[in-house]
Amino acid sequence: MGNQMDRLSHLSYAEVPTVDPNGVDTEDGPRIGVSYIFSNDDDELEDGCAVDGTDKDPNQEEKQYDQRDEVECAVYNRDECIYEKSAKSASLEVYSPENLLNKCKAGDLVEFVATGQYPHWAVYVGDFQVVHLHRAEVKNSFLTDASQGRRCRIVNDLYKFKALGSDMVVQNAMEQVGLKDRELSWRNSECFAAWCRFGKREFKMGGEIRIGKQPYRLKIFMSDKHSHVLEFQSLEDMIMEKRRNDHLGRTAVLQELAAHFSSVEEIKSSEPGPE
Repeated sequence: MGNQMDRLSHLSYAEVPTVDPNGVDTEDGPRIGVSYIFSNDDDELEDGCAVDGTDKDPNQEEKQYDQRDEVECAVYNRDECIYEKSAKSASLEVYSPENLLNKCKAGDLVEFVATGQYPHWAVYVGDFQVVHLHRAEVKNSFLTDASQGRRCRIVNDLYKFKALGSDMVVQNAMEQVGLKDRELSWRNSECFAAWCRFGKREFKMGGEIRIGKQPYRLKIFMSDKHSHVLEFQSLEDMIMEKRRNDHLGRTAVLQELAAHFSSVEEIKSSEPGPE
């Protein structure tokens, strides 16, 4: 199979074992985690299609990007925080592509965002251009073209790994231009762009062996006092789930989690007590 993996449908939260929904990290009892079941690649949505793959209604007005619907979260590899996206830790402000060009430097990571869509990542390589993985091909495009009308921002600081030098980041990106389909080693645009900047094999398909204890934890901040934690055996698996949440948006993710907690409580209440 090489780098190729079979794609299966994603499990709902009601079907996935999770840790304490309140985010309390105790050592009592077994720690149950998630081995991610993959859905279709997030960057494969065709133009003119809704996020579920159906045709968009041409008369339906496009939703404006709403920063309040951002899913704030943190990722830990064992005890080390390796990713954090929250209003407290970094600026989540977005710009038009034209305005972002005034802020970009070669080697920067750029994220394009829109309500109801998966975020799209790219590497800025200078001269108003980016390199990005789009529809199973690594492409060199003008930033304004790659944006496809979406708002964007620089996201160098979301991942906490030590970055390579800007020249090496650009070289990593440019050397992959033209790769497509089975030649690819990355499942989505985020994994590709992050690999270019940090050079870590964990961003590649099959970069980690999925055995033993799940070392990665995705902590979703539900409120100031509550969080929900999922565990994964690889960084790649975790990124797929994080991006799914980004696509759904904060409101839908919280509704999904609430439905999951409710079903768990119903199961518990229906179980016979000790005789």
